[in-house]
Amino acid sequence: MAATKTAKLRWQLVAVIYTVSLFYFLFQGGKTAFMLFIILNLLLLYLVLGRWSGIHKVKGSRAYASSGGSSLDHSLSAGSSLDISLNVKIPGYYPLPYVIVRDQLYRHNGQRLAFETSFVPNWKRTGHVVYQTPPLQRGEYRFTHTECISYDVFGLFEHAGQFGSETVFHVLPQTVPLRQWNGVQRGIRGPYSHAIASRSAKETTQINGVREYLYGDRLSRVHWNATAKTGEWKSKAFERESLPRTLVILDRYPGGYDGELAVRFELAVSAAASLLENGLKEDTSMGLLSVGETMSLISPKSGFDQRNLLMKHLTFVDADAPRSLYASLQQADSMLEAGSFAIVVTPDTGPDVIRSMEWLSRKGILPSLLHISSSADKLSRNTSWKKVLREKGWPVYEIRQLQELPAVLEGGGIA
Repeated sequence: MAATKTAKLRWQLVAVIYTVSLFYFLFQGGKTAFMLFIILNLLLLYLVLGRWSGIHKVKGSRAYASSGGSSLDHSLSAGSSLDISLNVKIPGYYPLPYVIVRDQLYRHNGQRLAFETSFVPNWKRTGHVVYQTPPLQRGEYRFTHTECISYDVFGLFEHAGQFGSETVFHVLPQTVPLRQWNGVQRGIRGPYSHAIASRSAKETTQINGVREYLYGDRLSRVHWNATAKTGEWKSKAFERESLPRTLVILDRYPGGYDGELAVRFELAVSAAASLLENGLKEDTSMGLLSVGETMSLISPKSGFDQRNLLMKHLTFVDADAPRSLYASLQQADSMLEAGSFAIVVTPDTGPDVIRSMEWLSRKGILPSLLHISSSADKLSRNTSWKKVLREKGWPVYEIRQLQELPAVLEGGGIA
């Protein structure tokens, strides 16, 4: 509405100037008035022809890659940026001094990111622009149409066109690679050690393919033929005697995260995603319990489809649980199966987390705790609840940053 009103006022200004020039030519006469009137007519013709500048039929394409330079396969991890490349082609012959390019990126929660850049068309009336997005949060994003805008040399009138189609991609939770599960499996002590041992996924000597080399793999495990063929380090993958059923429980109660809700909850989601992804890479049956406004239980399974299902849920999950972890577990009572190994990812401390772990144990589930710590927890020095959990044979792991997770699970970070 405002743009239409502005354009109307500009045309009224042009009409006034033209009328004054016409009256000056008719009543004053002479060469000066005649030349002024001719020049004004030529300029007016230039302004009118701007409607057929070709910008309304602009064509173009959008390409994008992650900030690391690799092509995007419609998904990337949180904290990554996108390098956007736009190629623009404007049909016609009308001279354009410059073109403004406006692009918009929408997140699933309604957040909008607007980008604006410009270029000067070459003699072929084409242009190329590049811009980079800020680090993106996890979620679903979509690009809409790209708008191209041009002005006349006086900047009086705007002419616009658009190209492109809607493009959707997902930003998955950030993860870190975990070399092995020793930090969890060997951390079980006391009366529960024999139970977890029977459910461990022990490797046989039967080769079951090739996998990516992980730092710390023994030289005897390196697959030299595959390494020579691909030029990248590869390791042997062995069949397993049995598959453990592991359940990751994500605490979505916002009250437990205190004043650092955004940071600590993202850390909890990333830690849960790292555990799930690593377990699925090792052919472990992984599941997820996530209780918020709605209850979500993804039963433990293995396979690529299971990974997609888990990551899709964690991409959209929010800290929206109406009740604490203990109450959420009670709500999911009928869905939990005895005999599973559970990793509880929570910021809870004190009696609340003890009650949750005891409840899981009574259900026949072997619990382990991954505590999402904060600076306030460090200053309080309240560690008695950790001692109680250790005495009951339940390991407690603590992280303040996602990068600490590999060392914690490999045995160096038991709290």
